[in-house]
Amino acid sequence: MNSDEIRRYNALAWDKAVERESEWTIPVTPAQIEWARRGVWQIVLTPTRPVPADWFPPLAHADVLCLASGGGQQGPILAAAGARVTVFDNSPQQLAQDRYVARREGLSMTTVEGDMRDLSIFADESFDLIVHPVSNLFVPDIRPVWREAHRVLRRGGVLMAGFCNPVLYLFDQELADQGVLQVRYKLPYSDLTSLSDEERGVYINEVQPLEFGHTLTDQIGGQLDAGFVLTGFYEDGWPGTPLNEFTPTYIATRAVKM
Repeated sequence: MNSDEIRRYNALAWDKAVERESEWTIPVTPAQIEWARRGVWQIVLTPTRPVPADWFPPLAHADVLCLASGGGQQGPILAAAGARVTVFDNSPQQLAQDRYVARREGLSMTTVEGDMRDLSIFADESFDLIVHPVSNLFVPDIRPVWREAHRVLRRGGVLMAGFCNPVLYLFDQELADQGVLQVRYKLPYSDLTSLSDEERGVYINEVQPLEFGHTLTDQIGGQLDAGFVLTGFYEDGWPGTPLNEFTPTYIATRAVKM
């Protein structure tokens, strides 16, 4: 598969995830929106840990880009909290979830379909805040994501990103599902090159998204090379996964365009 074929396939896979009601496709409730309007809210970049409140700039009238963040979760909460929100995602059905919440709650939000590595639809310095939850595992190259994020942020703007700790991709997944952690793969990981044709065929037959395990050099070093200054960092896990008993498996960063 070339890069565009991967993008189209993963868009279809996430549309299927909406049909299957994956937890990352379930919109927020009316009660959550009501609390957000009252100033009581939180969002996540990683599976469980809420983003610290002091990571956010003032949201009233701020221009916020929810990058690869469809699903009716982060975007509607931030819109209810007073931000001008644009949700950008590769999956039409994930974006439909955001439009559903906007209609249900009378929220003003913009939704745009596209590749997270190409934000050319937006002018330079269009946003005050970018919220980018765990999603860059679905593209094979992430440095363009950081460069484009830097371009469309205003000076002093904030990028908040969640991503996988690459250690997550070292182990044989089938054995890990059985509770056995056996190192098998070399990093950076790719479903296209690390798996056998037969193993990859199982994912494709089930229309599961293709994943790519990026190095910390590309995740953190890529942000620094794009021109960001890191100002926050924390780790998180996903309860119930064997590796999580030994090490955090997700990372969140806060970075500023100086």
